[in-house]
Amino acid sequence: MCIFVVMLVVAAQIGLNYYTHHGESIAVPDLRNIPIENAMDVAEELDLVIVVSDTGYIKTVAPGTVLEQIPAAGTLVKSGRTIYLTINAINTPTVTLPDIIDNSSYREAIAKLRAKGFKIGEPQYIPGEKDWVYGVLLNGRSVVSGQRLPIEATLVIQVGNGQRDASDSIYVTDLPHDEYEDVSLYGDDFEGSESGTENDKKAEASESEGHTSTGSSAPQNGDDFEIVE
Repeated sequence: MCIFVVMLVVAAQIGLNYYTHHGESIAVPDLRNIPIENAMDVAEELDLVIVVSDTGYIKTVAPGTVLEQIPAAGTLVKSGRTIYLTINAINTPTVTLPDIIDNSSYREAIAKLRAKGFKIGEPQYIPGEKDWVYGVLLNGRSVVSGQRLPIEATLVIQVGNGQRDASDSIYVTDLPHDEYEDVSLYGDDFEGSESGTENDKKAEASESEGHTSTGSSAPQNGDDFEIVE
C-alpha cells in the first residue's frame, strides 16, 4: 500500500512538472549564415517551425545560406512558433533587359544597365550615328529588350562610331538651277543633258530662218535688182 502511494505521488510530481514547463518560452536561436538544412535541424530540436519566406542574392555567400530571420535571434517565443527565413538564392537570378536598343545614347544605356545590376564590357563600335545604341550582345549573341538575363552576365553594347555605312544611300535635293545645267556634275549617265543642248541649237536655227523669210524674198540668180531711193 505504501509503495502504491509513493508511485502515485511521483507520477503526480512528474505531471505537475510537465504542465508547469509546457509552453515555456524558448529563445530563438541565431540561424543566420548557416545552410538551410542545418537551420531546420536546430529548429526541430527546439520544437520550432521553419518557413522560407523569401530569397536574396549575395554573390560571395553560398547558395541556400540563411540571410535573415524573423523573429530575431534571442527573441522569446512559445514552442511551435514559426520562424521565417530569407535564404540566398540557389540559382543565379535573372533581370529584364531595359528598353535601350535603338532608344538611347551610350551614356543613358550604361546608367540603366548598371541600375539593374548588370556588368558592362567594352563597347563594340559599328557604323552609325555617333554614341547611339544599336544592339546588345551576350556571349557574342544579340539579345532584345525585355529578355531576362543572368544578373552576373557581362553585356557588350553596340554603339555607332559616327561613320556612315557604305551601303547607305545619299540623296541630293534642292540644287541651284545652274548646277542642274552642269553636265559634269552628274556624269555621262545623266539623261537629257545632250538632248537638251541639241534642242537649243535647233530652236536657234528655226528662229534664224524665221527672220530671213520675213519681208521681200531673196533675189534668185538672173533676176534684176531694183534700187529704190
